[in-house]
Amino acid sequence: MPNIEAKQAIVQEIADKMKNAQGTVVVDYRGLNVEEVTELRKKARENNIDYKVYKNSMMRFAAKEAGVEGLLDVLVGPTAIAFCEDDPVAPAKLINDFAGEHKALEIKAGVVEGKVLDVAGVKELAELPPREVLVAKVLGGLNAPISGFANVLNANLKGLVVALNAIAEQKGAEA
Repeated sequence: MPNIEAKQAIVQEIADKMKNAQGTVVVDYRGLNVEEVTELRKKARENNIDYKVYKNSMMRFAAKEAGVEGLLDVLVGPTAIAFCEDDPVAPAKLINDFAGEHKALEIKAGVVEGKVLDVAGVKELAELPPREVLVAKVLGGLNAPISGFANVLNANLKGLVVALNAIAEQKGAEA
């Protein structure tokens, strides 16, 4: 009986990771050699991404429990999964970049905040600029109208100062 309890604990661990992860990517790692898998795991750790290989049967139970049944169809064959609790885009970027360098790694699907993505969706997500760039663009867009308004006010004040200065020079010339 301890074997069943151990399996249930692993299923619960996977389900918790799926629920807590902002971004998840499921891959077929078939064809990667040991050095390449080691390199991928190292890059994942550096980016605060949890990259693991679990049995598909356990991942299916966990996916059902986590409410991401859309993953059930891709949980066949050699499957690994990358979770990130901090950044919804980080696993997609890492896996997409690594798959570009190592053609043997195949993206199967992804999950962002509970929504299942197909391969195209994962690749599209990976192409997004970093969060900081997006925030800067939004702030720049919000700042543009304020800057324009300040420039208009500044131009009007400058025109007023020039007109008053011309009047003062004219009065000074008359006196």
